[in-house]
Amino acid sequence: MTVIEDVHADHGATFTDHGGRRVVANYGRHERTHRAVRNAVGVVEMGYGVVEVGDDDRVEFVDNAVSNHVPTDDGTGAYCLLLDPQGGIETDLYVFNAGERLLCFTHPDRAGPLVDDWSGKVFIQDVEIREATDDFGVFGVHGRTATEKIASVLNHAGAPEPALSFVRGSMGDEGVTVVAGDGLAGEEGYDVICAADDAPAVFDTLVNHGLNAAPFGYDTWNTLTLEAGTPLFETELVGRIPNVAGVRNALDFEKGCYVGQEVVSRVENRGRPSKRLVGLAPEAVPESGAAVFDGDAAVGEVTRGAFGPSYDAPVALAYVDFGFDGASVTVRVGGEEVPASVVDLPFVEGGSTSARLPTYPED
Repeated sequence: MTVIEDVHADHGATFTDHGGRRVVANYGRHERTHRAVRNAVGVVEMGYGVVEVGDDDRVEFVDNAVSNHVPTDDGTGAYCLLLDPQGGIETDLYVFNAGERLLCFTHPDRAGPLVDDWSGKVFIQDVEIREATDDFGVFGVHGRTATEKIASVLNHAGAPEPALSFVRGSMGDEGVTVVAGDGLAGEEGYDVICAADDAPAVFDTLVNHGLNAAPFGYDTWNTLTLEAGTPLFETELVGRIPNVAGVRNALDFEKGCYVGQEVVSRVENRGRPSKRLVGLAPEAVPESGAAVFDGDAAVGEVTRGAFGPSYDAPVALAYVDFGFDGASVTVRVGGEEVPASVVDLPFVEGGSTSARLPTYPED
């Protein structure tokens, strides 16, 4: 569950489930909050699962398991994927080198299985693996003035750069680690990590001290990332081959020794993906799984849709046949075919570009 549920409730929050973890859905007036984040800055408690990997062989062990190179320098991070033997995405994770340990931030319902899986693969390596989800509070700070917000409350350090690097400092009397984000909301962004016991004070600082920030929940996170063209784990990534999802920032194509590499390399070097992720601008909001048609032929399926408050119209992401290059389709909404345009991603040009914006070899 959220580490500060009572605090969120005092702000008028309603809650939802995110991978088995209770998180804030919204505080009411979701579309207004969305625009506040786009125009200024907002704060959301992130529902990560956390895996800690320690001891001497930690970097080599994790590097052999994931799709991207694990950083070797303290204060740096990487976005990685864990793949199954068929090349499908089992989970995505951010891996941070925190000196004597690696911290892996992943989808909350994947942390426990990841610990079990990796623990069963330790043989002669010097590696300690444990779930550390309950140790931390994590707050996302996103918006056009996110850098100014961090600068107004962070002591003993400046805002980190580049993306996925981090600095250690304090906010008030509480120690924090601030990670430079990778633009998932289409705006400047940071993750602020603290001890779970310090989370109420850190949240108060982020919302009320220095440059004020609007608290927001996962309803707003969904529309921000949707407008930014960011594929998310539970809707666009799970089970997909990375080349199909277009998340090339999570892959080092020359890297060896990870499960699923052969499939990913074969698609990259000898063929092309079967599908590609595109943006749709339909006349009504479709549900996940809605069929996409070119005339009478089914050419794809919607992964998620919503009304985009900044786009001021319905938006959706969909996987379509890779060779399909039409500019207009129809989408099934409520049993009827609704016209939709295929549009370039992102839907909204914000202050930053999502590092996960789908890209393909021909792009």
